[in-house]
Amino acid sequence: MHTVNIHQAKTNFSKLIDAVQHGEEIIIAKAGKPAAKLVPITEVKHKRKPGALKGKIKITNDFNAPLPDDILDGFEGK
Repeated sequence: MHTVNIHQAKTNFSKLIDAVQHGEEIIIAKAGKPAAKLVPITEVKHKRKPGALKGKIKITNDFNAPLPDDILDGFEGK
């Protein structure tokens, strides 16, 4: 972790952002006291929960049945 004062942060903001994008954390101090922390944004990956939609989706028995000719013609542009 690296600490810089506000003036240094304003002067070198682009460099600090580059450092943060490479995983470094930066503390910004005001009058020598930590005031803010720059940290990289990490994507939150939600764990999949099997069966979460159970009972909310219904698949009919004829799901794999051939489409009626008029609907099939619409898909084929006839």
